[in-house]
Amino acid sequence: MKIAIIGTGYVGLVTGTCLAESGNQVVCVDIDAAKIARLTRGEIPIYEPGLAELVERNLRAGRLSFTTDTGAAAGASEVVFLAVGTPPGEDGAADLRYLFAAAETVARGITGTTLLVTKSTVPVGTARRLLSLVHQRAEHPCEVVSNPEFLKEGAAIEDFMKPDRVVVGCQSERARAVMGALYRPFTSPDRPVVFMDLESAEMTKYVANAFLATKISFINEMARLCQATGADIEVVRRGIGLDRRIGPAFLNAGLGYGGSCFPKDIRALVNLASHRGVDLSILRAVERVNEAQKLSLVDVLRRILPDARGRRVALWGLAFKPETDDIREAPAIHMATDLLSLGYQVQATDPAAMANTRAIFGDRIAYSDDPYAVVEGADALIIATEWSPYRAADLARVRGLMRRPLILDGRNLYDPETVRELGFEYHSIGRRPVLRDEARVIGATQAQPEPAGASPLPLSLSA
Repeated sequence: MKIAIIGTGYVGLVTGTCLAESGNQVVCVDIDAAKIARLTRGEIPIYEPGLAELVERNLRAGRLSFTTDTGAAAGASEVVFLAVGTPPGEDGAADLRYLFAAAETVARGITGTTLLVTKSTVPVGTARRLLSLVHQRAEHPCEVVSNPEFLKEGAAIEDFMKPDRVVVGCQSERARAVMGALYRPFTSPDRPVVFMDLESAEMTKYVANAFLATKISFINEMARLCQATGADIEVVRRGIGLDRRIGPAFLNAGLGYGGSCFPKDIRALVNLASHRGVDLSILRAVERVNEAQKLSLVDVLRRILPDARGRRVALWGLAFKPETDDIREAPAIHMATDLLSLGYQVQATDPAAMANTRAIFGDRIAYSDDPYAVVEGADALIIATEWSPYRAADLARVRGLMRRPLILDGRNLYDPETVRELGFEYHSIGRRPVLRDEARVIGATQAQPEPAGASPLPLSLSA
């Protein structure tokens, strides 16, 4: 099939590459000429495991190409996907200007019967508005289809190739047949294409994300209760997650959700509901809990080290989750902002997201590729992202490098008894803390003494 993908962001690039991998002829479009030039050379602007290899293979095979000419790409295609950004406006509602501008260009460019498919996350009713637009602008038959994405950053290739389900909202048997054929290589009776009306397809995306975000805020709120009562959230979540009615997914207590989807979609859904006279009180609470959770460890740090002068805080992890360089709404970014404003010195590391972070903070943060360099001379270590190297870190070495053996673990990576025996004071999410007078040292180097007053960073850190 000949396919055009309008927008080469995260969703568009993954969608186009995977459809090319299944044998389709795909052209991806973006108005950013520099970005298109990089993609044509096989240079990937985002970090997503496996994506670079797929792009390179399909470029070589001639199944994947890139252009800035939206009209020409649409005119040469049977199916055109809209995967442009729909960022939140000041009131939280999705900004659809870019989507409608792209759709108008597509409508004017098509040269035959075409399916216009919305991959972008859009409010309910958008497909109907697009349908009205293309009927006014297009000189050839053009049907609008809603096909929301359900890709997890860090696992997007597998999610596209082996989806739990594919949701398609359409109005005709022809559209059903085309979309069914397009997704046949990726689906099976256990992983079906679920056909529905346009409005239900648009709503399904929001409801799915809202439910997952609710699970995250729920378990984090229960973690606070566990900590107040002496219960252990890690044991509790296993106890409830084995109930098939609940399931274990999205029940890890931590620093809350971030990224480009959940925060934006929750706000957009609340905004949509308020305009329709519906008060989504649960989702408003979900949002409040999440915002507070992002800074929960900063509150702990301020109680332990209230005087920020000369205090160095090591930050392990900047991306909102592992296997991505995405720092949008990342808890680490919120924490770094707060720490710097309070006067703490911040030393940070992340396998993928340091360049994006530097674009925000510049040299106000010291960076290093080496997690051990970051903790040298630190008064506290905050773990914000659960990258695998941090799980397997040599904690005895970490303790020997730190000025004060204090870990604030926002992802519950470590066993409290293990860190107690290594001599750490340890605070995690929803578990009883290991306090300083409880910590024991077995075979670990003593931490460095705490000097009074301000002092320079211990070493020159670089990316």
